[in-house]
Amino acid sequence: MRLYPDGVLVGRARIAGHDHPGIVTVRGDQLVDITSAGRATVRDIAESGAATEHVRTRAGTALGSVEAIMANSAAVAPDASIPVLLSPIDLQAIKASGVTFVVSLLERVIEEQARGISRGPRHCARKSRS
Repeated sequence: MRLYPDGVLVGRARIAGHDHPGIVTVRGDQLVDITSAGRATVRDIAESGAATEHVRTRAGTALGSVEAIMANSAAVAPDASIPVLLSPIDLQAIKASGVTFVVSLLERVIEEQARGISRGPRHCARKSRS
């Protein structure tokens, strides 16, 4: 049973012998390192304007079976010689959504209006409620 969807997939992995996470994709049943100068982060790829094309066509190095790497990534004690999948998020700006977003947005507005004045946040909060 395959544990990942079809499509153009991009992620990051900790790869033995590398100082920084590598950018990876799935080709067939292999995980492929497509890290390149100028596009060494997922953010670089996402903001390139040609992310899908880059991930689909970038030459890379096969790291091993996706299934084996997924199993190693989920292991309690992963084998350091086998890549470990990481969160695909690296330097992108992540925007919150839902209930916490409104609260944190209001807090930022109050902090900006208070400009460091200790009585400012309460005063600004009262002012914004009226």
